[in-house]
Amino acid sequence: MDRYVETVLGRIRLRVDGDGPAMLFWPSLLMDGTLWSAQAAHFKDRFQVVLVDPPGHGGSEPLSKPFTFEQCADAVLQLMDELNVGKIHLIGNSWGGMIGGTFAALHPDRIGIAVLMNATASPASRRQRFEYGALVRAARLLGGIRGPLRGPVRDAFLGPTAKREKPEVVAKVNDLAGKVNVRSGMHAVTSVVPNRPDQRALFGKIRTPVLIVAGAEDTTFPVAETEEMADSIPGARFVVLEQSAHLAALESPEQVNALIDDFLADQGIQGDA
Repeated sequence: MDRYVETVLGRIRLRVDGDGPAMLFWPSLLMDGTLWSAQAAHFKDRFQVVLVDPPGHGGSEPLSKPFTFEQCADAVLQLMDELNVGKIHLIGNSWGGMIGGTFAALHPDRIGIAVLMNATASPASRRQRFEYGALVRAARLLGGIRGPLRGPVRDAFLGPTAKREKPEVVAKVNDLAGKVNVRSGMHAVTSVVPNRPDQRALFGKIRTPVLIVAGAEDTTFPVAETEEMADSIPGARFVVLEQSAHLAALESPEQVNALIDDFLADQGIQGDA
């Protein structure tokens, strides 16, 4: 069922399914909530699954200006309040992983576990600033992420395994990236890449159970950078998926589902049978 919620970052579309403890899934830049379709299908029999179209993406309202990560955390609170949810398990990829850490640090009483995938706690490198800036400028000239821009997006998001063996994953990335509103996407990219804060000290305040997942083939946030994020979080568990790049939930859905299941079980969380 689709739900629309007014937040500090505009109207957000949610896809809500299932019953039980709530799990909220926030995707990467240029993706919408359907990045998590395999996780929704797996968990909906035991949990209330909430897939977020993040601000400015999918069916959510376009962005009119950049945002802060604290505003994203505030938006999560507003989504929870609208759903009448006291606590939520938060699973995020890239942008979503960064926001999951922000939320866990700022709102420890409103979160159960956090699974933060293909993410970072560090500010953007000079290379990331340059590459994403060039991508945004080119997308504005072309009116969207199409034609020659599909290659750089695929290279940023997918590794050799997916590009060689999983054409349905490549098609999904092409489709979702091609639908992004250019002006809205520009504000999101600006907020998540060049304006990204150094969150390592903030993440040192996290006390909730956290699983950090890196992709061995991820060139956007290499394993060492994601491991540094894990090192900043007290007690965080760190796992590397060998044949995944930047979108592990899409590239390796069965492995991701198993990792989340095991982590929930280790915390004594079973959901509703």
